[in-house]
Amino acid sequence: MPATTVKLESDLVDKATELKSPGQSVSAYVRSLIEKEHRDRKLREGAQAYELFLQEHPAEREAMEVWESAPLSDSFEPKQP
Repeated sequence: MPATTVKLESDLVDKATELKSPGQSVSAYVRSLIEKEHRDRKLREGAQAYELFLQEHPAEREAMEVWESAPLSDSFEPKQP
């Protein structure tokens, strides 16, 4: 896919300039926002798919409940040298 230029109104450029890091260009900032939103949506989709999977597979859901209730850090005692 070819690169595309996106034009922003001056008020949006001003807002992006205020929000971005000092060494970051407005273009890099906007790219990072798009990448973050895309990543967040994919993570939400994955979470929804996993929730559906757990609903359809009660044994997996029960195994996860056992896993989540395990006291992982409270009962651990490091080996003494």
